[in-house]
Amino acid sequence: MMPGVEQDRTLVDVSCVVHLHTTYSDGTATVGEVVAAARDAGVDLVLLTDHDSLGARRDGWEGRHDGVVVLVGTEVSPKQGHYLALGVDREIPHAGLSALEIAEAVRGAGGLGFAAHPFSQGGRMLLPALARRIVLPHGWPALEDPQGCDGIELWSLTTDAAEAWRTPAEALGWLRHPETAIASGPPAHHLARWDALSARRRVPAIGGLDGHQPGIRARGRVHSPLPHRRTFELLRTHLLCERPLTGAVDADWGTVLAALRTGAAWLTCPCVAPAVGARLWVERGDGTIVPMGSEALAGHAVLRACLPQAADLRVVCDGVTLHRAHQKALELEIDGRGVYRVEARIDGRLWLLSNPVYLR
Repeated sequence: MMPGVEQDRTLVDVSCVVHLHTTYSDGTATVGEVVAAARDAGVDLVLLTDHDSLGARRDGWEGRHDGVVVLVGTEVSPKQGHYLALGVDREIPHAGLSALEIAEAVRGAGGLGFAAHPFSQGGRMLLPALARRIVLPHGWPALEDPQGCDGIELWSLTTDAAEAWRTPAEALGWLRHPETAIASGPPAHHLARWDALSARRRVPAIGGLDGHQPGIRARGRVHSPLPHRRTFELLRTHLLCERPLTGAVDADWGTVLAALRTGAAWLTCPCVAPAVGARLWVERGDGTIVPMGSEALAGHAVLRACLPQAADLRVVCDGVTLHRAHQKALELEIDGRGVYRVEARIDGRLWLLSNPVYLR
């Protein structure tokens, strides 16, 4: 067995939905309803991020519920952009603070911060100038600063969709068939910006739902065109953790933050195929293993990947396609510096998108 596979057999796959809002802010679902949807969808971990609120934490919702682990962060929500603060035990005041100061405040509170919908450009429907007054641009202003964020929400599912709609018909089509609409993956300009940032520093990426479950609550239930149960099948952040989640809150936060901090995460589309077992790493000439998300000195090496099933695999180095093949296992010799990531598609639909391995 290849060394990297043997090493990664100890990692635990955790299927996670990130960036969700509940009735503690502007979502329509209660935490209990979110848990039920996650259970039905086979989700392992829910990361709640209500706007400027840790109310769900204070009310005892963190821990394991009906087989689903719930951890509560918050979305720091100033006017200039939003920031997902994970692992903090208090809300982060933001009045008068710059984006950089907010990122520093989250770190000062012991947390990890991901820029939410960082490349937002506002609405475009019908009359773009008017649309941007209704759906305001709310990207993250501190992306270029090395301390401006700990990571990014590379794909913000519902925000990115809403900002791409040009006509009501496009919006209706997306809502009717989101599985078809998301087949191409995150917006291409997001990937290009991420590749450019990654060329200068490590930028861990996640896939977030920005899930509010828009709709109307009547007779104890929500009627929504985009219920959580459905969006949980569209996009997840698949973490590779060093130990299983147990429901013990402090320990689980430590496990999850470690994976997020190191970029040990795939962006996955469960409606295409399960992601359990997907691995990416580099094996250097001296036998050193460099896992996905990690950084190491460049030199002759082999880029390796193992997927749960064969797929159309694309290797990207510094934003440029390096290799394409239909395969389940990748073994590609590489030389020199580069930021290497992979994308996998099945029948043309995006299935997996990795964090990179950084060789400097």
